[in-house]
Amino acid sequence: MAVILAAAVPMFAADASGLLSPDAALNRLIQGNRRYASHHPRHPDQSFKRQKELAAGQHPFAIVLGCSDSRVPPELVFDQGLGDLFVIRVAGETLDDEVIGSIEYAVEHLGAPLVVVLGHEKCGAVQAAVEGGQLHGHIHALIDPIKPAVAEAKRRGGDVLSAAIDINTESIVRQLRDSEPILKEAFQHGRLKVVGARYSLGTGVVTWLGEPLR
Repeated sequence: MAVILAAAVPMFAADASGLLSPDAALNRLIQGNRRYASHHPRHPDQSFKRQKELAAGQHPFAIVLGCSDSRVPPELVFDQGLGDLFVIRVAGETLDDEVIGSIEYAVEHLGAPLVVVLGHEKCGAVQAAVEGGQLHGHIHALIDPIKPAVAEAKRRGGDVLSAAIDINTESIVRQLRDSEPILKEAFQHGRLKVVGARYSLGTGVVTWLGEPLR
């Protein structure tokens, strides 16, 4: 179930350690996307001072696994700046050991409390999986993991591409929540939230899948 969080969302305080809670991190992204989609971005954390501060280390408050599509840059979509997001981008948001390991690093060593799997409308990787046919080079490595989502979308009927995009995102969310040992443990103990989302190329709005805040 996709929901657009349009109503006012309460702010969440940091925990005793000073780190944002998973819900606080998510709320920060929700507010940032509202600014971006309404054409009132603040462009925070993009100063020379911020750059100098980050030379000593990074503490991103969220991890975004997004598509490589040039139209979906997470820092702009969520109106964030230097050091705010730990971003991993690969066509179709597909997972491999390197991607999971990168996420594990950000969770375990950088303390990030939130992972967002960010799909988007008209995704070319999902479109290629829907259309099938022969793929050249290494492109099949990106498309093969998406095929089960396409098969499920076809079984359900309706707009296959649109459904497959969300099914693929939701599948990746489940895989990350169940990824042992680091992510599953952090998720089960409430230190980590893993949520899926879908970006609209036309409106700039991020629609959240499921019930991300509860």
